[in-house]
Amino acid sequence: MSEEDVERKLTTILAADVVGYSRLMGEDEAGTLARLKSLRKELVQPKIAGGRGRIVKLMGDGLLAEFPSVVEAVRCAIDIQQDMARREADLPDERRLRLRIGVNLGDIIVEGSDIYGDGVNVAARLEGLAEPGGICISGKVYEEVKNKLPTAFEDLGEQEVKNIREPVRVYRWTNAAVDPSPGSVGAVGALPRPDKPSIVVLPFDDLSGDAGDPYFADGVTEDIITELSRFSSLFVIARNSAFTYKGRAVKAQEIRRDLGVRYIVEGSVRRGGDRVRVTVQLIDSETGSHVWADRYDRKLGDIFELQDELIQGIVATLPGRLLLAEEKRIRRKPPQQMAAYDYVLAGRIHHHRVTGEDNAEALRMLETAIQLDPDFAEAYAWKACTLGQALQFGFCTDFAKTEEEAFAAIDKALSLDETDVECHRLLCEVRMESRRLDQAETHSELALAMNPNDPRIVAQRGELLTWLGRPDEGVEWIEKAMRVDPFGAPGRAHLLGRAFYTARRYAEAIDAFGKIVSPNYMHLAEAAACHARIDDQARATELASATLQLKSDFTVDRYMRTRTYHDPVDAAHLAEGLLAAGLPA
Repeated sequence: MSEEDVERKLTTILAADVVGYSRLMGEDEAGTLARLKSLRKELVQPKIAGGRGRIVKLMGDGLLAEFPSVVEAVRCAIDIQQDMARREADLPDERRLRLRIGVNLGDIIVEGSDIYGDGVNVAARLEGLAEPGGICISGKVYEEVKNKLPTAFEDLGEQEVKNIREPVRVYRWTNAAVDPSPGSVGAVGALPRPDKPSIVVLPFDDLSGDAGDPYFADGVTEDIITELSRFSSLFVIARNSAFTYKGRAVKAQEIRRDLGVRYIVEGSVRRGGDRVRVTVQLIDSETGSHVWADRYDRKLGDIFELQDELIQGIVATLPGRLLLAEEKRIRRKPPQQMAAYDYVLAGRIHHHRVTGEDNAEALRMLETAIQLDPDFAEAYAWKACTLGQALQFGFCTDFAKTEEEAFAAIDKALSLDETDVECHRLLCEVRMESRRLDQAETHSELALAMNPNDPRIVAQRGELLTWLGRPDEGVEWIEKAMRVDPFGAPGRAHLLGRAFYTARRYAEAIDAFGKIVSPNYMHLAEAAACHARIDDQARATELASATLQLKSDFTVDRYMRTRTYHDPVDAAHLAEGLLAAGLPA
C-alpha cells in the first residue's frame, strides 16, 4: 500500500486499563470478570456513546476509544473516574476496580475499524503515567480544554516515553474543582455560599478493631447527617457526597473548595462490649481550626441520646447560636432491642451498594431486625426501600409479589410511626408512578416538613412539580438538591433536563442531559427530543439511534405510558419531540 492509499485523520484517542487486574483475577477470577463486564456495560460504554465517541477495541482489561471532540473525550474520562469512585466507595481498598486513563490528540492511520500510529501510542503511554483513578493528557489536549472544563490539571513537564522519539508534554488531572483565581485552568466560580450555616459530616473512623462490625461507624455517621438535616436552618451536605471522602486524608480547605461549606464534622467510633465511645470535633474549613470537640462514652442502648447530644453540641457552636427550642424536631421511635438497630445499620449499608447480591443481603438483615423488634418502623421503611430497589433494577424474579411486599412494608411502617420520613418519601414515589399526583403531593409536603435537606426528598419535589405542570418551580427544587449533594448531581441531571424541557427551555435541557454520567435509553430519548426542538436534526437522529441500540423495541406510544404528566398538553409536547427526533411511533 502506497502512502497515498493510507487513510489518515486527526482524532482524540482515549486509552484506559484496570490497575492491578492480574492480582484481582488471581484472588477472584469469576467475580472480577463479572464486575469488569458490568463496568463496561453500565458505565464506560454509555458514557463514551454519550460523548459521541466509539470504542475501537477491547484488550483484556483495557480499551481504546476515539472521539471527534477533545472536550467530550476529557469530560468523558473525568465522568468515568468520578463515577467509578462512587461505585467502588463501599468496597475494601484492595477489592476496588480502578482505571488509569490517558487522552491524546493526534494524527492516526485508519484501517477498517482499527486505528494505529504515534497518536495511539502516546495515548497508551499517557495512560501508563496516570495514577490509579487518575487521568493524564497530552499538551495538545490541554491547550484545547484548558478554558472549557471546570477542572484543574497539573503540569508534569516533558516526559520521555517508550518508543516515542520526542518528549511528550504531560498534564495530570487533579480531581478537584478549579480555583477561580486568575490564570487557573478552566477557572469557574466557587460553589455559592449558602445563606445559612453550612456543614458536612465526614465518615467517622472505626477504631473498634472489630472486623465483624464495619458498618457501625458508617451507620452512626449517616444517622448524624439525617438528624442534622431535619433542621431547616442548616445547610447539610448529603450522605452520598460526604462519603466520597471515606478513607481519604483531605485538608479542610480542600473540602471547603469542593463542597462550599463553612464547617466540617469529623470523629471516630470505638465499640467494645456493651459500650461505645464517640469522639467528635467541629472544624472551621476557612482556617482549619477546631471550633469544638467532645467525647461521648455511653452504653450502646443510649445511642439515640448520644446522637441528640452530638447534634445539640454542634448546633450550639454554629454562627447565630441557633436555639434547638426554635426547631420542631421530628423524632423517630427507637427500637426496644439494640440488636435490631444493628441489623438496620448493616442493611442500609448493603442497600447503598446497589447490587443484586447486596440487595438480597440487605433484605436478610432487615428481616432479622423485624424479627428481633416487630415494632421498629424504620426497619419496615428500609425494607420497602430495598424492595423498591429490587423492582427498579430487576433484582427480583416475581415482580407482582415483590411489589405487594413493598406496599405492605410501607403500610406497616406508617401504622407504627406516621412520622417516619422514609415512608412518606416512598409513598410519594408510589403515588407518582400510579398517577395519583394529589396524594403524591401530600406525602411530598410531609416528607419535606420532616427533613427539608434530604436531597432525595428535595429532588423528588422538583420531579413532582414537573409532572404537575409547574416545571419552572421544579427546576428550582432540583437545582437545590444538586447543590446540597454536589457529588450526586449527575445522578439527578435527568430530572433537571426533563424539567427544563417541560418548561420549553431546550438549551438548558440539553446542557443538563449532557451532564448525565451513564445515560440510559430514556435519557437519550428525551435528549433527542430536545435537539429536535431546536432543529438540530443531525444530533437528534444520532441520539435516537443510540436510544434504539439500548432499547430496540422502543416506541413513543409505549414510552408515553410511563410518563405521568398531569396536563395532556405537556404529554403531547414530549411525544411530539420524540417523534420529531425520528423515534418510532
